[in-house]
Amino acid sequence: FNTVGWYTYNGDHQLATRWKLHTEYQWRRIDFITRWQQSLARVGLVYELTDRLTIAGGYTRFTTYPYGNYPSADQGVPVPENRVYEDIELADKLGRLVIGHRFRLEQRWLGQLSTANPRQIEGWQYQNRIRYQLSLAYPLSGPTIDDHEFYLNAFDELFISFGRHVQDNVFNQNRLSVGLGYQIHNNFKIELNYFNRVLQHGQGDPITKKRIFDFDNGFRLNLYYAFDFKRDE
Repeated sequence: FNTVGWYTYNGDHQLATRWKLHTEYQWRRIDFITRWQQSLARVGLVYELTDRLTIAGGYTRFTTYPYGNYPSADQGVPVPENRVYEDIELADKLGRLVIGHRFRLEQRWLGQLSTANPRQIEGWQYQNRIRYQLSLAYPLSGPTIDDHEFYLNAFDELFISFGRHVQDNVFNQNRLSVGLGYQIHNNFKIELNYFNRVLQHGQGDPITKKRIFDFDNGFRLNLYYAFDFKRDE
């Protein structure tokens, strides 16, 4: 069981009428803030097919630090991972409720550390993963979320691993987050949420052979800010 604080930033910056640049960073900490858990940096391109449907793709650099009773970084040093991802996102509304569906496919290269020198990478293990996220947002002051207004937000995301290098963790993890958001401007929002994650390890306990799960509980503080780089038409 881990008490976590996830501090995140993301933004979709307008490059042209239908093109956006996605940037994201997640600073994930144990004991709310005192120790490293993970670090994630992501960059990608987003293309708006319609007002409701977008596609995207990009690159993620991910690092896992030693934490917990069964650390994935079990050699005492951070373990790197490189990912490429592809997204399909669908936006919908049900009355005042804003609904989002995101389907993400990831190609993952997990760093394999040398036993003799754990700070050396001796190879990369390839895995695949598919993710589905359902997100909800509900305005508290009117029919839509407008500037200087609060809103409720929530999401649940399921991760499924597949491919020949996947071991026990076909079910990889599930994330649940519920909280309050405030829209300062249509391109500037802050959200503070309760956060829960259940993560299954790739290998079981070496003695009992039972499956190993991490249970993270804490909060997620998210800042959304986006620039508009396109020229006025």
